[in-house]
Formats: sequence, structure tokens, C-alpha cells
Amino acid sequence: MKKAVIDEKNCVACGCCARVCPRNAIIIHRGVTAKVEHSVCISCGMCVRSCPASLIKMEETV
Repeated sequence: MKKAVIDEKNCVACGCCARVCPRNAIIIHRGVTAKVEHSVCISCGMCVRSCPASLIKMEETV
């Protein structure tokens, strides 16, 4: 199943993705980057569409 994956090296923790996530699967970690809790993510893609820097992709996870 595909899940949201964030390019953590380039993320500036703007919070756009966390605000639109219907399951609160994205947290801002230490005010520096966003992280996805894959066990909570429902693969809706709202975070992908909301990221102003296009740093979130839907990828196959294990």
C-alpha cells in the first residue's frame, strides 16, 4: 500500500500537511521537519496536494 513519504532533509516544517491530514498522521518533529506515522496514514493524498514545496510523495512502504 502507498503511504505519504516526506523529504525530511528539505522540509521546513511549515505545517501545511499536518493541518490538512484528516487522521492527524503527520506531526511536526522538533519544529524542524514533518514526519508521517504510517500506521495512522490512510493514503488520502491530501498532504501531497497541500505541500507548497512538493516534498511529499506517495510511495510503497513495507
